[in-house]
Amino acid sequence: MFFSLLVTSFIVSSISAAGIMLIKTVFRKLLTVKWHYKIWFVLLAALTVPLLPVHFFHFGTYFSGLDGILPNGTGVAVNDSGDLVTANTNWLQDFTVSVNRTAPPFLQTITAGIWTAGMLVFAIVTMRTWLKIKDLKTGSQRVTNQEVLELFEQCKGQLGIDKNLVVLESPLVKSPMMAGLFKPYFVFPAGFSDWLSLVEIKYIFLHELSHLKSKDNITNYAIVAFQIIYWFNPFVWIAFGRMRLDREIACDIAVLQLLDDRCHIEYGHTIINFADRALRPANYSLASQLVSPASQLKKRIETIASFRPESKGLKFKSITVVLLAVALVASQLPVVSALARDGDQRYSFNEERTVYEDLGDYFSGYDGAFVLYDMHADQYHIYNERKSTWRVPPASTYKIYSALIGLESGVISNKNSTIAWNGQRYPYKEWNKDQNLFTAMKSSVNWYFQSMESKLDHSVLQAYVKQIHYGNADISSGPGTYWLESSSLKISPVEQVQLLKAMYTNQIGFGEEHIQTVKNAIKLEEEGDAVLYGKTGTGAVNHKNTNGWFIGFVENHGNTYFFAANIQNADRSNGSTAADITLKILQDKGIYGDGK
Repeated sequence: MFFSLLVTSFIVSSISAAGIMLIKTVFRKLLTVKWHYKIWFVLLAALTVPLLPVHFFHFGTYFSGLDGILPNGTGVAVNDSGDLVTANTNWLQDFTVSVNRTAPPFLQTITAGIWTAGMLVFAIVTMRTWLKIKDLKTGSQRVTNQEVLELFEQCKGQLGIDKNLVVLESPLVKSPMMAGLFKPYFVFPAGFSDWLSLVEIKYIFLHELSHLKSKDNITNYAIVAFQIIYWFNPFVWIAFGRMRLDREIACDIAVLQLLDDRCHIEYGHTIINFADRALRPANYSLASQLVSPASQLKKRIETIASFRPESKGLKFKSITVVLLAVALVASQLPVVSALARDGDQRYSFNEERTVYEDLGDYFSGYDGAFVLYDMHADQYHIYNERKSTWRVPPASTYKIYSALIGLESGVISNKNSTIAWNGQRYPYKEWNKDQNLFTAMKSSVNWYFQSMESKLDHSVLQAYVKQIHYGNADISSGPGTYWLESSSLKISPVEQVQLLKAMYTNQIGFGEEHIQTVKNAIKLEEEGDAVLYGKTGTGAVNHKNTNGWFIGFVENHGNTYFFAANIQNADRSNGSTAADITLKILQDKGIYGDGK
């Protein structure tokens, strides 16, 4: 999950930063100075998107998933005619095919560690800057020159600012600056009123107050926060450097628009004079300083010297260009939506008639969950509340419902469910022959269910999955692959039990004969008056079994018990083990087995 977040963040931030820089370059003559700066706020919005809670970005199944893994589950033991094979252990055999995952767990751990370490380093640097500014304020003195203070109030009135603001002076600064997030203040070099004229002081006041009016003090903190989060992306750093330059230019132009034409040259000279005094302005990244680095100063002076009033037509063109940048960011929503689907892993379960039990001894060595529903008592028994509502790929347990959909849609029928083998050689001999529903369910033959579903239109299949409320109902990762490990479809143990109950009692609105056929197909064995039905499933990644399922129900003395067990660990979680654990629990509870 973290690796997906990091990749998504890098993609979105890189495309947005590089794209906006390209748009600004190509359409530079169509943007006003103000919009050359404002367009960067589209980047801030783009950088926020991957950090928002994933439920903000659900767009149904319009966007395809990012990846797919091809594990396979197990089947049940019935003969080719669908007759029950009496009690044996053949149905505990798993048929599993492993493929490689592009982001192994250790890589996610390493990546998370590097990213966190980088953030910590930049956060420490930022904290030191903040403390430096705080100490600067503490060691500064209030300006007492009444002429200067009266001029400051006049400039505030000219810009329509009525806040109670503080003007300080300090020997530690060489360039005027505005600092502070919630209570902004201004700091000037010590004794500035002795060597600056009132006119020059006015220009500086107007410049710094323009920063305040544009809320650049807040923007400073946002920029630094994003630089900490996206420290690994050079495109973001380059973009923010240009954003700061565009901000200073926009501020310069805002001041020029307040002044007579004859004052423009004087304003430019004021900035140059300060630049001579502060050849290397201090690095106060959380503050707005009058003097820019030398690399940016030339561009500012050139813009001031060539200033001309901008036409209304240019403002309209600017908005059009900004909308193009917005469209660029919006075009990346499929990537974020894919992450949202990947993060949609929690099912909300608030059933009051629930008993939570400690069955940890059965699951030794596994991160597992067990859900049991007693139909007569109308009560749930759950082990591991957190994992019981955590959605994971269903593996071959989904084939129960794939079979139902095939029957309901008419692709196969109760009397004729045979699909001819395509001749491709598969790793299990049981797969390399013609199959009917019962043999395919027995050996969990992937190609059979994939072939069956390929005859259905995707929208029809999606409608069926939504109709039965199957987990997150997301089949967007592709025909025949969406139930597999790391693909789009996911379901929790609680939902597995609820859906089994809905199928058993036909609350899903399917034909009774189709439901009965599927029940026969997943019938495993009998012991006395008890009958066991079930389906196992295994997910294998990098030749390691990481996800094991066993779901089903037991009919016993007029009552029905629905169950779902899921186990996970790094290399030995499979359907057979999940079934072993389940049978021990059912036996100890007196539901099925010798202990009943």
